Amino acid sequence: MADFELKPNEKLDVREILKDLDKYEPRRRGWVWRKPAPGLKMGPFEFKDVTEPLKTSVGLPPAKYFENIDPQPMPVITTEIASGRFEDDIRRMRMAAWHGADHIMVIRHMGQSHIDGLMEGTPQGIGGIPVTRKQVRAQRKALDIIEDEVGRPINYHSYVSGVAGPDVAVMFAEEGINGAHQDPQYNVLYRDINCVRSFVDACESKKVLAWADILQIDGAHNANATAREAWKVMPELIVQHAINSLFSEKVGIKPENIALSTVPPTATPAPCVYYDLPYAVALRDFLRRYKMRAQQNTKYICSSVREATVTHVMNMLISKLTRADIQSTITPDEGRNVPWHIYNMEAVDNAKQALIAMDGLMDLVELKMDGPLGEMARDIKERAVLFMEEIVEVGGYFQAVQEGFFVDSAKYPERNGDGIARQIEGGVGYGYIFEREEDYMAPVTAHYGYNNVEQYGGDPENPSALIGGCTFEDRSKIVFIDELEEEDTVATRLEKVKKYLDGEAIKPEMEWCGDGVVLMTMMIPAEPRTAEAVALEIGRKLGLENPEVNSKEVMQEAEGTRIEMKGKVTFDVDPSTLEIPPAPHHLDDATLYKEFEEHPMVVVCGTVGEDEHSVGLREIINIKHGGIEKWGIKVNYLGTSVPVEKLVDAAIELNATAILASTIISHDNIHYKNMKRINDLAVEKGIRDKVIIAAGGTQVIPDDAVKTGIDAGFGRDSHGIDVATFLAEEAMRRRGDL
Repeated sequence: MADFELKPNEKLDVREILKDLDKYEPRRRGWVWRKPAPGLKMGPFEFKDVTEPLKTSVGLPPAKYFENIDPQPMPVITTEIASGRFEDDIRRMRMAAWHGADHIMVIRHMGQSHIDGLMEGTPQGIGGIPVTRKQVRAQRKALDIIEDEVGRPINYHSYVSGVAGPDVAVMFAEEGINGAHQDPQYNVLYRDINCVRSFVDACESKKVLAWADILQIDGAHNANATAREAWKVMPELIVQHAINSLFSEKVGIKPENIALSTVPPTATPAPCVYYDLPYAVALRDFLRRYKMRAQQNTKYICSSVREATVTHVMNMLISKLTRADIQSTITPDEGRNVPWHIYNMEAVDNAKQALIAMDGLMDLVELKMDGPLGEMARDIKERAVLFMEEIVEVGGYFQAVQEGFFVDSAKYPERNGDGIARQIEGGVGYGYIFEREEDYMAPVTAHYGYNNVEQYGGDPENPSALIGGCTFEDRSKIVFIDELEEEDTVATRLEKVKKYLDGEAIKPEMEWCGDGVVLMTMMIPAEPRTAEAVALEIGRKLGLENPEVNSKEVMQEAEGTRIEMKGKVTFDVDPSTLEIPPAPHHLDDATLYKEFEEHPMVVVCGTVGEDEHSVGLREIINIKHGGIEKWGIKVNYLGTSVPVEKLVDAAIELNATAILASTIISHDNIHYKNMKRINDLAVEKGIRDKVIIAAGGTQVIPDDAVKTGIDAGFGRDSHGIDVATFLAEEAMRRRGDL
């Protein structure tokens, strides 16, 4: 159990998590699904396909207009974390949980597939973290505390693959891991692990996963991520899923604990729904007894975050139409850098926003199976059946792999000859599978295959009773190894960033504590190669260390290029030296009612210049939005695109106490020019001493507004209470009452 409680306004201190880690015991085992709450009323809405809300969370930005509600969609939402430093990932996990993620998937580094035993200690990883007992235990312990904070169980997930798969599976069962990738085909096709070795290891691993009630996710989606023309491998994907799923069942995993990792295979500019929906329908129909984990497309996506986001929203439309059980969220910056904190949260928010936006969709529409959709789905299924039959005809799966059947970019039964071929007698781990001797005995729980415990009087159904229970029953038998390296340890890494952890200094960060990484976006009026060189020079002149262009997007060949660039600042900031502006204060309702009753105030207001925006000002003035009318202020709203002269003249005509100007457009600083013009006209017409003048808008910087001569400026996230408090206090000051 967690031995301390987090507070929302306090940072999660990893050093506290690491204390007494050797004594930690997981609070549960097994996967947890969200609890449906159909018909849930939140704020002004009633939701159809949602789950129980969180105790504490970060809602989507516009939620502030709707009582800060944060509805949670039906699917479990995944975030994938891969910084290389598990201690920094813990903080990211907390942020993700607050945004609504309840499936934290930690990506391990690729090289671990070829490490033949469980790693110990916690070295730094590249492209993922090294999966070790200490790392897993620390993160599961942290998640126990975080789930208490958000009020929902959080599933923790990593990889049971590679030649150390059984070792890792055992450790996962011991440490309370909830979900795992276990896919023997992935090992064969993408890690060149020997076929026989991979499937034998999978039997042992899956047996352990079954005992621990761990949700298994396969990796068949990698075929369309790897094939040259991804949309053509759909029949193969169904075959891979079928082999994985039935194999897992035969070993002992419950169907409801098997999830297929499926990816819509197309991206812009393809007509993605037309191609992707039939595949999703075919897969759901063929393999309906299993769960669907909807992955998101990474193939064909270039480097634009916008492009990736739109692609992933379209992917989630497919998820909604086919009722996916788990929605994975690929960070929109995947492929260009280790996913950053901000993009993990952005991806989770994208999923939440899209799925909630489509709430109740299936009450409004139905899939038209009588037509192209049904025909295309049936075609995919027929090709999949023929594919499986050919595998049997050539001598089985191993032979099919050797002949390059898989990840061939042609639509079956066509073949391009570009599939991944692996030798039956070859690959990592070849020659290390041995038939068990007659007297083989392993007194452990959840062991696969022949196990002669009867020779010592043991019970085949409970072999570990021979030794008084194995590590699954007696945690005191688990050997916890802290660190093996002297230099590359979590302690040394934490010591290097101690001043940032303790708040003595602050640096921007994207991946790791105090990494100093910043992101800049700019428009360079030049062709791409020149634009990149210019951007890098700008970065160097700004003092950025190692500036690097993340993405280039041509706006028009002759006119310019959009550049997104990252770099590192070489300094930090001591917060104790900063002058922090005080938090805005508000007068209470009673004071405001009394002030405006005893000293009635008349206000004229409007959106000035050539600006047609009205929403912001309406929220400042209208009583239903908590605007200034609430406290008895008489408001005269003149509308939009109001000439500044008209605003001042109206103030004179109506004997107004105050002028409020709203302005959004900021081209050529027109918003500040209009503010100055209002002030100058009030002086010119002799009313400046009689009226309070304020202006606001999303692009307004309050201090800059005051420099134009007006009394106050209100920027983004200002509300009626802010303006009412200012008007009351300014009136008091002018009377000498304050």
